[in-house]
Amino acid sequence: MKFRGRTISKGYAEGEALVSSNNISFLGDVDVETGMVVADDIDIAGKSIKNKILVFPSGRGSTVGTYVLLRMKKKNTAPKAIVNVETEPIIAVGAILAEIPLIDKLTFKSELIDPLKYIKSGDYIVVNATEGWVEVNEDC
Repeated sequence: MKFRGRTISKGYAEGEALVSSNNISFLGDVDVETGMVVADDIDIAGKSIKNKILVFPSGRGSTVGTYVLLRMKKKNTAPKAIVNVETEPIIAVGAILAEIPLIDKLTFKSELIDPLKYIKSGDYIVVNATEGWVEVNEDC
């Protein structure tokens, strides 16, 4: 299934999706050194976002999260790409600085959809934020 979306940070990535129904802050919710989600109140606590396509509603919290995402990219612990329901400025700036593909506001047949209803953890997905689309293949 292929969805159109709004490009926030251009780029291309493909791989395994890791999906959270919670908003995420890169400051405090994720360990920079390992990429592990350490916040107890997030449904993917104990999982690594490293080299995953991270799908979650939006960001929460501190502006320092922008720089944490950049630091994670430099330490090779960042996600390959991010898909949000609706991106907020902290995540947007962090992804742009770190050159992590980021897309939000997905649509299907011109209707806005919630990616959390169509993408599940473990799905193989392709994010082409340069052209503005996400493709989901649940069979891989």
